[in-house]
Parts: sequence; C-alpha cells; structure tokens
Amino acid sequence: MSLWTATDAAAATGGRAQGQWTASGVSIDTRTISPGDLFVALKDVRDGHDFVAQALASGACAALVDHVPDNVPADAPLLIVPAVLPALQDLGRAGRARMTGKVVAITGSVGKTSTKDMARVALTGQGRIHAAEASYNNHWGVPLTLARMPADTDFAIVEIGMNHPGEIEPLSRLARPHVALITTVAAAHLEAFGAIDGIAREKGAIFLGLEPAGTAILPEDLPVTPILRDCADAAGAIVLGFGREGMARLVHARPEAGALSCRATITGEPVDFTLRTTGAHFALNAVGVLAALSAAGADLAESARHLADWHPPRGRGAVEELGSIRLIDDAFNANPASLAAGLATLAGLEGGRRVAILGDMLELGPEEMMMHRAVADDPAMRKVDLVHSAGVRMRHLHDALPPAKRGEWARDAAELAARVDALVAPGDTVLVKGSKSSKISTVVDALRHALNEGDA
Repeated sequence: MSLWTATDAAAATGGRAQGQWTASGVSIDTRTISPGDLFVALKDVRDGHDFVAQALASGACAALVDHVPDNVPADAPLLIVPAVLPALQDLGRAGRARMTGKVVAITGSVGKTSTKDMARVALTGQGRIHAAEASYNNHWGVPLTLARMPADTDFAIVEIGMNHPGEIEPLSRLARPHVALITTVAAAHLEAFGAIDGIAREKGAIFLGLEPAGTAILPEDLPVTPILRDCADAAGAIVLGFGREGMARLVHARPEAGALSCRATITGEPVDFTLRTTGAHFALNAVGVLAALSAAGADLAESARHLADWHPPRGRGAVEELGSIRLIDDAFNANPASLAAGLATLAGLEGGRRVAILGDMLELGPEEMMMHRAVADDPAMRKVDLVHSAGVRMRHLHDALPPAKRGEWARDAAELAARVDALVAPGDTVLVKGSKSSKISTVVDALRHALNEGDA
C-alpha cells in the first residue's frame, strides 16, 4: 500500500526529500517499525535523530528529520524539515484533507480509549475503518493517527485527550470531525483546571473543530451538561444528548451470564445490543457510540450487532478468570468518576468476597485528600468486603473505612505487590484500580505471576 510518496510528503510538509521513496506506514518507534515505514524522529525523552540509522537498517523507507544525523550517510533517504513535530502535524493535516470519508472524534474524562475501540469494532463490515492506536490522543498522537490514515478510509475514529487548558481545540481543528463525542466530564487533571467547569469547557472545545453542520454528541445527565451544550451551540453544531435520558437513551442494561443485554433508542429508533462486560458505564458509552456512528452515516443495526464483538482490553475494566479468582483489571488510570464505575462493576458481580485493591488518584488538585476519603461513602462500598490500598492519598480512604473493610495499606504499589499472596483468597472477585503513575498495575502483574495466568 502506498501511503506517502517522497513528493507528496515533501509537498505536505514543505520539506526537502532526498531520494525517491514510498512509505506504506508512519512510525515513531524503532521497536515496532515495519519495513516501508516513514520514521519520524520526534524529540521527547530521547531524540529520535539518534535512532534514524537503526530505523533505516530495520527497513524504514526514509526518515523525517530536521538535520542529517551524524551516523547517517549524507545521501540517505530523508525528508528534511525545519522542525519535526510541526512537520508531522502538517502531514496529518494533509492526510485529513485528502480523505473523503467521515471522521468521528472522541474525548472525555473517562473512557476515551475503550469507547474509541468500541466504535472501531462496531463499524466492522462498513467499509475501510481507521482508528487511533492505543491512547494516541495528544499533540503527536492525533497527527500521527491522521498521517497514517489511508486516503480511501470510509470511517476514521480519532481520540483526543488533554492535560492542560487549550489542548483540545487545535487537535480537533486538525482532525476536522463530522461528529464529536464527549463520553463524560469528571474530576481529572483538576490541578490544571481548578474546577470541573473548566474541564467541561475544555472538553467542549472539541466542537470547535467540527465540519459545518457537524454533530455534537454529549452526555445528557451531568451537572455540567449546560456548559457542554453552550459549547456546542457556540460551534453551530447539531446537538444530540445521550444517557439515561435524551435523544439517544439507554432503556435498560441487564446482566446475563457475565454480559449485558441492552436496549436503547437512538433518535426514536429502538435497538438491542449485547456487551461482553458487566460494567454498566460501558453500556452508556455504547449508546453514545451508536448515536455518533449513526450521525456519521453508519448503519445503526449493523453497528449495534457488532458491539457484541467488543470487550474491554486489559487494564481498562476487563473481567477475567485468573486462576482461583475473578479479576477486574482496571489499573490503567483512575479518577473519582472512573473509580466509582469500577466499584459499581465490582459490587454487581456475584459470588465470593469482593475485594478492591486501589492506588492513588493523581492530579486532583487541593481537594485530593477529601476526594480519596469520600470514596468510603460510595454506595457500591456497601457490597465491597475488603479494601487494600497503596499511596499516601489512599491512606485517607483507608482511615475512613469501617475497620471490618480495612485491608492492608502500603506506602507504594510495589510494597503491596510484594505481599500479594496475603491480599486475596480463592473465590474472590478482585478490582485493581489506580492512576497510571501510582503503578498499581504492578499488583496485577504480581497476581498474574502468582496465579500462573490462570493455571494455579
């Protein structure tokens, strides 16, 4: 497949191409590079220029650079530009401009990546689908997704994230979506925004990048929903609310044999679907997905049918049998809203003790200790039998719990992981959740090792 010729890439970036080459992909990582990729020498923790020779030796057709690296021949196949990141953004902009299909952009405080993956699976059989990899949702992830997009893509799913004010609008304007979906707005990155209203306005900035007569899909039942509606109206968008109320409404989500049997109405049309998860929050996101894909021109019934093929990936709420326990691996990230959803999933599963193993939630601002303490009052906690925790913030939850629910507390996740054998017992259902930087995933790794991936 020809994705970029040297001539096309030079025209898109304003750079100077050395040699005649054709790229079949775009890569920023020599560890996963494929023959025929254009290697982009980004500067981050390491300078990508240090890896150009390795990329070319591994089969890269050329490298996007701002100078010829010392260990690379002067006549090597290169695309030389003034600055690499702006050139990658230009390449993404050109990739978007030549694509004639529909673009759906997704943001939200919780569930961006799982919702993006859900949308990708739901579109199975409806043409050529292109979606962001992993959590590629930032200032380099979005242009990289667009630069990798084949020109004949029918539907593209772009994930857009943020850590600080002002990040979402330029990325949305780069992606130029026909439909933009906000999964939810919750307390996340409060250190940068100060209040949830600021987070809502930043999330609502995704609508500023919409194509003319584009559609804004937003959660109907949040305290900040009026702010999101104001953002959509200011962008001139068609507005469609989703949730337990709204034009796209979840009628019911009933647990059945480890899955959810769901019914929804999407702009008045009833639709049934099944999800291979017991997390009710995924059912709400599925309604948002169906509304977004329908607004983008996809077949609603086909999209609903293929939702049964989706399941949460590891680290994002997947429920699995792991040896003698049942594990909810939700260790990728956490904020108060996603933790509440995880606890609700744990509370809804029958059989054995319900055990939560929790790491600190980070970037919550000056009220972070209070937010951790408040988890003790979550309604789902009534059905949780034992809570182990790690981190100085989670100490506040530990102290707020009734003595009967207090498990072990450790200063960090590594200390907790080292005593994993004492944390769970055969027959337990175990939720592991915390912010990525809390490294609570090390507990999941320790559980997997101790239980030999289900063979114990």
